[in-house]
Amino acid sequence: MPGLGIEREITIEAPIEVVWRTITEPAQMSQWFADRVDLVIEPGAQGYMQFGDQGGPVVVETVDPPVRFSFRWNHPRDESPVAGNSMLVEFTLTPEGPERTRLRVTETGHELCPWPEEEKLRYAEEHSDGWGDFLDRLVTVLK
Repeated sequence: MPGLGIEREITIEAPIEVVWRTITEPAQMSQWFADRVDLVIEPGAQGYMQFGDQGGPVVVETVDPPVRFSFRWNHPRDESPVAGNSMLVEFTLTPEGPERTRLRVTETGHELCPWPEEEKLRYAEEHSDGWGDFLDRLVTVLK
């Protein structure tokens, strides 16, 4: 059975600035991630991401161009997202020469939720698989 960690890492054949734009600009994000992205990329900004018939609010946590971007999502609608009631998605970019970038994505927070252990494991497995699919799409967009 998998653990609770959600972490994916890939190397992309593109400069860090190109990868940064693709993971932070809403028009670019909608090509590989969410179907609809209404978001301003600045700390504290509130927005919305839609995935098919599902979606929800997001809040930008960290913007450190071109190396780190994070946001919180999956929090109760009547609460502000904080550790313990939301998930934190964090992208970390590392240049590997002028034309390659290592991208690491982690999603945390589900392990702090007051869910049964099997629900936490289900979330981790589904989202780990989902991030694999999204990163495959990202690589295709950047080819």
